[in-house]
Amino acid sequence: MSGADPIATPPSRQAGVWNIANLLTLIRILLVPLFVWLLFHDGTGWRLAALLVFAVASLTDRIDGELARRHNLVTDFGKIADPIADKALTGSALIGLSIIGDLWWWVTVVILVREIGITLLRFVVIRYGVIPASKGGKLKTMLQILAIGFYVCPGPLDPIRWALMGAALIVTVVTGLDYVVQAWRLARRT
Repeated sequence: MSGADPIATPPSRQAGVWNIANLLTLIRILLVPLFVWLLFHDGTGWRLAALLVFAVASLTDRIDGELARRHNLVTDFGKIADPIADKALTGSALIGLSIIGDLWWWVTVVILVREIGITLLRFVVIRYGVIPASKGGKLKTMLQILAIGFYVCPGPLDPIRWALMGAALIVTVVTGLDYVVQAWRLARRT
């Protein structure tokens, strides 16, 4: 007997780039221009179509991550493409909503500065280690998606939109500051 645990999982290996998780990420990237195109058309039907595309794209984000972790499909491509797809979707939604006058520009700027800044910060400190996604970061993403969804949705939903976007904005800023502190501690340890 070799002493190895017969129930232990096999050693992890790098999954091929072409897998279902990465395919879902690519689909999300491809849905971004369609979403923007639909968003810029006037009328309830167009807005509902934009909402549907946004919802499908957002759902692929949740599914691809779960599939990648559950089936050991994590790839270097996915580690880079997934956050790019996320930022492309939420960034284009925020910018589009501001262009058409549905969302204040200052909200879009604050969120995008945080998102781009933290993404760049992660790349800078990667030589010291990885800053994992926190529960606050996951809450931030969920609140942003919900808030954007309510802003895209046609109808008189202003109090709900404002409350959700306010919560998303607060959590976005707080988690951004938390990531800065984590990066500083990580860099200081080495």
